[in-house]
Amino acid sequence: MDRLFGTDGVRGLANIDLTPELTTALARAAAARIPQLDRRARFLIGRDTRVSGDLLEAAAVAGICSVGADALLGGVMPTPALAYLVRTLDLDGGIMISASHNTYEYNGLKFFGPGGHKLSENAEEQIEAAVGEPADPTRRACVGSVQRRPDMPASYLDSLCGAAGRPLEGMYIVADCAHGALHDLAPRALAALGADAVAINCSPNGRNINEGGVMKLQQLAAAVRQHRAHAGLAFDGDGDRLVLLDETGALIDGDQIVAIWANDLAARGQLPQNTVVGTVLTNGGLEAFLGTIGCRLFRTPVGDRYVSAEMRRTGAALGGETCGHTIFYPHLSSSDALYTGLALLRIAARSGKPLSELASVMKKRPQVSINIPADNHVDFQTYPPVHRAMEQAKTALGDRGWLLVRPSGTEPIIRITAECTDENLAWAVVETTASALRECMSDRRIPSADIAA
Repeated sequence: MDRLFGTDGVRGLANIDLTPELTTALARAAAARIPQLDRRARFLIGRDTRVSGDLLEAAAVAGICSVGADALLGGVMPTPALAYLVRTLDLDGGIMISASHNTYEYNGLKFFGPGGHKLSENAEEQIEAAVGEPADPTRRACVGSVQRRPDMPASYLDSLCGAAGRPLEGMYIVADCAHGALHDLAPRALAALGADAVAINCSPNGRNINEGGVMKLQQLAAAVRQHRAHAGLAFDGDGDRLVLLDETGALIDGDQIVAIWANDLAARGQLPQNTVVGTVLTNGGLEAFLGTIGCRLFRTPVGDRYVSAEMRRTGAALGGETCGHTIFYPHLSSSDALYTGLALLRIAARSGKPLSELASVMKKRPQVSINIPADNHVDFQTYPPVHRAMEQAKTALGDRGWLLVRPSGTEPIIRITAECTDENLAWAVVETTASALRECMSDRRIPSADIAA
């Protein structure tokens, strides 16, 4: 069986790949991992705005309750709200029903353990191994209960804005909520902190999630320029990923967000260990900038759970990914787009500088990428033309850059990315590798491999 878990939980076409039956089995296996205690185990279930959310929520409830655990239903909420509530309510775990940036046809399950941490690979393997196993008969004697908690998203909002005052007074902000999980909370948070905010793409109908937000920035850029706003905030469907637009409508990506935040924290002596965590895709310009302020960068595999784990290991408080996942440890151990956006706006307000000036401290190095559709992951590195192209790219790039070829853990594609001080060379090695990979994908003799990266 192909591995169910990718880089961020289990994901697939709703009711086709991710069926109610599979959802029940996964939720049952996750809840059954909790040892029998003198109280019932408690799991929080949240979801984004996809039409399949109700279906899969009911299936997850069935799985949790079937092993004697209780299910708390938070309704529509962003992923970081679920992580926050699992931690602050001392719950045994949580399941977020979302496919993040994918279109509405997809859905997924993100699993959280005690403390609001995403599960380790070992825990995921245990859950996968238990799928399909007969239920423990000792658990059948006790059926868990269900409690609806529509108050939970507001509790998370209070944690962001409770006693903060109005630090964004005088700022004009446009927020693109992508018809997703932040369609209600983001406008309320900005208003509570004093911003004059315009919110767009805030009318979810179950099928329009991610029509806007981080996946389609054109509408937000136009709105920022039209309203002469100080900034634009673009969220993804489940609210754990943010990209900013400055006052000109120009993109500020995850690496630049980390640069702005690290610069502010370091200047105030609040960057523990003078350390930041990124991934293998983190732009070299961020690492170079951090060096100028006496900080170092640790890199991990792609995925915010790997960033979080390295932050715990090194004692770092700040980490993130180029795509817009950003983690600030005093707040959460996983990425929170709304918290990040509010923090960056506070920095801008406190400094009196426009975002374009704050972002200019980091000089991005050229980074280019091509995605190759792949119905099945294949062991492409064993295919001679691909291996040869990758070796030639390594030689050509030398110490001026790098090439990374990896199957996506969230979509049926293989990503080819290169960074180089010479953008033309970066494009050349990416296109050469892509050509070899397309040949590989069309060759039916290449065996499939279980790769989740």
